[in-house]
Amino acid sequence: MKLILSTHNLTLTKAIEDHIVGRLEKLDHFDKRAIDARVTLEHDHTRVPEKQFSCSVRLAVRGPDLFAQDRESDLYAAMDKVVKKIEQQIRKRHNKRKARKHKVAARTKIRRQEAELS
Repeated sequence: MKLILSTHNLTLTKAIEDHIVGRLEKLDHFDKRAIDARVTLEHDHTRVPEKQFSCSVRLAVRGPDLFAQDRESDLYAAMDKVVKKIEQQIRKRHNKRKARKHKVAARTKIRRQEAELS
């Protein structure tokens, strides 16, 4: 997966980069079809202290992109919450796909049973 990392009013340190790369590798484990991830980290001095740090992630997958954003007082907490939101979106997509397959299989099974009875 390709990573595009950008920052606004924030110095990108090796620790921050390692943290976000580690979290995105976890996402890559959930969905192998992820093409690239665009991560934006921002520090806004004018906001209230509880929401100064912002993290947003746009994950390009085959199909509609997944997007999540969070604001926290701590940058690492914001990154963790955003990854958790994206993880939930991946799970939801996966479960929808599985349910669709089961629905089609159940219909086919009912048709076969009806055909045998006729």
